[in-house]
Amino acid sequence: MTHSDRHPHSGRDRHRKYEDEMFRSPNPKRLYRSRNERILAGVCGGIGERYGWDPLVVRLLTVAAFFFLAGPLVLLAYIVMWLIVPKAPKSYGHLAPEEEAFWRGVSDRPKTTYSGLKYTFMDLEDRLQNLEASVTSDEWRLRREFRNLEKN
Repeated sequence: MTHSDRHPHSGRDRHRKYEDEMFRSPNPKRLYRSRNERILAGVCGGIGERYGWDPLVVRLLTVAAFFFLAGPLVLLAYIVMWLIVPKAPKSYGHLAPEEEAFWRGVSDRPKTTYSGLKYTFMDLEDRLQNLEASVTSDEWRLRREFRNLEKN
């Protein structure tokens, strides 16, 4: 009897885990319901974790909005988010300081991110062209010949 015979779901679980890893967004700034900061469903805690706010402040703002603005709409929005927003994966945790710094610099707006990348690559291309022009110039060849003569 093999392992898969004893555990008929193990192959399917492995496949599901592989799919989760493959299609999961690498961006830790994705909105999840919190596993740690939760009172009812983790919605306010998840919003707080996502935006770097204190979950208590998010809860107080939600309660204030419920009582002073539009109670039924706030309640409906909370329930919809409870149903739509996924619970944070168990592997979802704290990042290394370098990763945290990287993701803080990533914009939530794709056009801004694309524009920043576009100009970064344009700058790199200009620098590479300048380097190429310098290396292939007659002056560089002459200096290389002088260095070679000095070594010999």
